[in-house]
Amino acid sequence: MRYSNYFIPTLKEVPAEAEIASHKLMLRAGMIRKVASGLYTYLPLGLRSIRKVEAIVRQEMNRAGSIELLMPIVQPAELWHESGRWDHYGKELLRFKDRHGRNFCLGPTHEEVITDLVRKHIRSYRDLPLNLYQIQTKFRDEIRPRFGLMRAREFIMKDAYSFSATEASLDDIYQAMYRAYCLIFERCGLDFRAVEADTGSIGGHASHEFMVISETGEDGIACCASCSYAANTELAEVKPMDGTGPFEPGTSELKKVETPGKKSVDEVTIFLGKKAMELVKTLIFIADERPVAALVRGDHEVNEVKLKRVLGAESLEMAGAETVEKLTGAPVGFAGPIGLPMEVRVVADHAVACMKDFVAGANEGDAHFVGLNWKRDIEPPEFHDIRVITAHDPCPRCGGTIEIKRGIEVGHIFKLGTKYTEAMGATFLDSNGKARPIIMGCYGIGIGRTAAAAIEQNHDERGIIFPAPIAPFEVIISVINVKDKKMMSLAEGIYVALSGSGIDVVLDDRDVRPGVKFKDSELIGVPVRVTVGKKALTEGIVEVTDRSTMETRLVGCEDVQCEIESILR
Repeated sequence: MRYSNYFIPTLKEVPAEAEIASHKLMLRAGMIRKVASGLYTYLPLGLRSIRKVEAIVRQEMNRAGSIELLMPIVQPAELWHESGRWDHYGKELLRFKDRHGRNFCLGPTHEEVITDLVRKHIRSYRDLPLNLYQIQTKFRDEIRPRFGLMRAREFIMKDAYSFSATEASLDDIYQAMYRAYCLIFERCGLDFRAVEADTGSIGGHASHEFMVISETGEDGIACCASCSYAANTELAEVKPMDGTGPFEPGTSELKKVETPGKKSVDEVTIFLGKKAMELVKTLIFIADERPVAALVRGDHEVNEVKLKRVLGAESLEMAGAETVEKLTGAPVGFAGPIGLPMEVRVVADHAVACMKDFVAGANEGDAHFVGLNWKRDIEPPEFHDIRVITAHDPCPRCGGTIEIKRGIEVGHIFKLGTKYTEAMGATFLDSNGKARPIIMGCYGIGIGRTAAAAIEQNHDERGIIFPAPIAPFEVIISVINVKDKKMMSLAEGIYVALSGSGIDVVLDDRDVRPGVKFKDSELIGVPVRVTVGKKALTEGIVEVTDRSTMETRLVGCEDVQCEIESILR
């Protein structure tokens, strides 16, 4: 490939629309271009990287026993009505009518379509297990598309679906997919963690997210420094706190004190001369149209995913100011556990059970209680793990130190169970001739997001530092003077030799200054640069530069291939 014949429209300036490194660099390196909000054209350089990610994914999926197919992006509403998701998925589902007035959607995922396919062809336990996958475009009408390919509306995804007769079979496939995902992200050169995660709108009863460690990640990850435990902070378990035991009485007298205009934890605690950990926050939620009061310590945060699970609720949202005042008799900021209406279910975090002589809202404007104690002043509510884990909490597995990191989700695997097969009547006959619902698993990888995450992890002030397996090109040959026929002839000889040995190489034959060529090669992140200059003609020596370290070595022309292979390995 000759650079002069290729299409790599690099940019000198950072586009105003870009916020994070991968978005900035993919635009500057001529990998993508925005068409509309959350919609991008993959330019040749970006597409080459994405295709290499796809190739790795295909190899490992095939090796793990999954079989590739391709399903349509346009899906009929009837299938989504069968699963019950047409009315519950949300506005991310882009719905439309065809010319006959029939309802369709652009597929954000393909559980319905694949389940419909399998129910028509699977009859017996002898037809199972089955694992099918595709690499295809998805569309989710994100309310705030941002960060380039990290949160686009249209994106390329690998989604696989397994079908089993038994839970043991599902476990086997799940573990095979887990191992395949680890191999995929290792081969892509990523620093990642597999973390326990919430199943979200997909459903199911177990899942792992594969998170690329990055400061720009949108998700929090709780990782143990001593063992292999890692979980999304939405799911990370917090063990009940050790201490004096629940409901031990304090020594302070219960008093109601005026706290004029003091609503936030900081305002109240500073005003009263208390610490945040001595205050109980009372937050009012509406769960499936019923009011709930969630109690957490002042220095902790309610974990809405955990709270939703404890309540067994389909929907959960913070109550509005009017609702809060109607239920508590006080403006937002003054709610407390004493005097709540019977209709309000009260759920407290485990850490609250150990508190005594604490501060809480008085359900009265500009007032709080101090010296409040369980049993003496108020009956204890139900206690559960409903808060976000912190770096001060011990590991729930080994008791070690927890570290909170940021991560980018690039893959997610689920044990779906029978959620879709029961709803859509996908059954098989077991060995006794009894009809049973097929047991499903679901396994997704964001292809474009994986390439973007690699850039988030691998870049410097010069540009991208691509891991060699997913770099658009592995080697770039920069010719100092393209008008020198001997120099060009020598460069072309190296190009032919490298290409013939299977190395993905581009020859920069542009008639521009060497500094421009070097800056472009560093911007687009080619792992190895071979510079052919005067020494190549006079001494038979070229410069070989490792993009990851920017270390340059003088290498004889006859040794170039060995040097490059050593760097790429």
